[in-house]
Amino acid sequence: MLLKIKNMKFISKSILVLLLACGFSAAAQEIVPEKDVAENTPPPQKQRQKIDGVIATVGDYLVLDSDIDKSYLEMSSQGIATTDINRCQMLGKLLEDKLYAHQAIQDSIVVTDAQVKEKMSKQMDYMVEQLGSMDKVLAYFKKPNEEDFRTDLFDIIKTQNLIEEMHRKIIDEVEITPEEVRKFFKRIPTDELPTFGAEMEVAQIVIKPKITEEEKQKTIERLQEFKREIEAGSSFFSKAVLYSQDPGSKSNGGFYKMNRKTPFVKEFKDIAFSLAEGEISEPFETTFGYHIIYIEKIRGQELDLRHILLSPKISEESMEEAKQRVNTIRQKIINKEISFADAARSESDEKETRANGGVLINPKTQDTRFDLTKMDPSLYSQVSNLTEGEVSLPQIDEDETQKKIYKLLMVTNRYNEHTADYVQDYIKIKNLALKEKQIKRVGEWSDEKIKETYIKINGEYRDCAFTNNWLKN
Repeated sequence: MLLKIKNMKFISKSILVLLLACGFSAAAQEIVPEKDVAENTPPPQKQRQKIDGVIATVGDYLVLDSDIDKSYLEMSSQGIATTDINRCQMLGKLLEDKLYAHQAIQDSIVVTDAQVKEKMSKQMDYMVEQLGSMDKVLAYFKKPNEEDFRTDLFDIIKTQNLIEEMHRKIIDEVEITPEEVRKFFKRIPTDELPTFGAEMEVAQIVIKPKITEEEKQKTIERLQEFKREIEAGSSFFSKAVLYSQDPGSKSNGGFYKMNRKTPFVKEFKDIAFSLAEGEISEPFETTFGYHIIYIEKIRGQELDLRHILLSPKISEESMEEAKQRVNTIRQKIINKEISFADAARSESDEKETRANGGVLINPKTQDTRFDLTKMDPSLYSQVSNLTEGEVSLPQIDEDETQKKIYKLLMVTNRYNEHTADYVQDYIKIKNLALKEKQIKRVGEWSDEKIKETYIKINGEYRDCAFTNNWLKN
């Protein structure tokens, strides 16, 4: 239970603290009817409900004095020092968020109810899993009932999604040329050039044990047996809890909400959308194993479904064959009969890295380099003791589908901590230059939209020295 409470604290810091930061009250997110808001003209007073504590209005959105307190609480819960942040600065950040959300509506940015419900469902399922019951979740967030909780959380998530989509739209329009990157680098004084930490480039060869046709058939027959038993009256929920090998849905009876944009593999989505409500599929294969799907409810283009995943067993003989194969490949590389890159292209069973000679891409930067201080701990432990060009011993690991695999790893390049070099660190410098240009574009966008949008700051907050021209002086 201690672990669950710790996890719940993490939730409140990361995602669900939005309940506080965005104002977990209907008033804080009140929307003024769009017809009442002229481009730069205050809406008629009789159309706007007077609410105590309103300190600012941005387009269709209100900011309450209590929202500032909630923002302080959010930052404190994340361990961020707030002593040097005054209330005027905190209000400035809230005004920016409201401007993004308001302009997203003006620009017809669509955040569908289905998207919000899907995200909300995942968050609520996780909260219930961590705290044990919906009653405990309601008590944790001091909400009287589930309906009120869902209503408030829905509004908060939708507003946050609008903010994120608007910000993404602004910066996605920004591009940078090689000449701009060069000028950016030249502008940096030599004694102010950034220092980049130690990094490495890593390549790998993956060998997957073969699954026999006999094991595949056993898996299919077991799923067919489950289907017959469920159609005869057994509980799909219970079967999934007891037997499914999908860690993401096993505990809740194999349940998923899904629409056509949900990032599931194509085979799974194709089967799911071909079924009628109440129908159970025949067993089918994906990269994760074999499934059966039961369609619980169809709501337009959204499905409530349950599924059971079984993966065929890998025999000891298959594991031994894979081990011999990976050892043979390693010996050929050591004997200089083939290079590591060529062996990866011809022998590796991992299609994502095979064409690239086995070179791994850093998922955070999309570069081939890994900062040693930010590297995934499991990968770091596998390569930290390798010298440049050394081939590791075969290692047993698991792929994204939790299947056993053998790997060979090699550190292809090591880079010591160094001052930024234009040629060697071009991608990093380009990213820094692009970030600077994006920040400048956001500033220009804010200046432009502040002029066009109805904004009112009330009371003592009119004396604030804002970075942006919220007072339109």
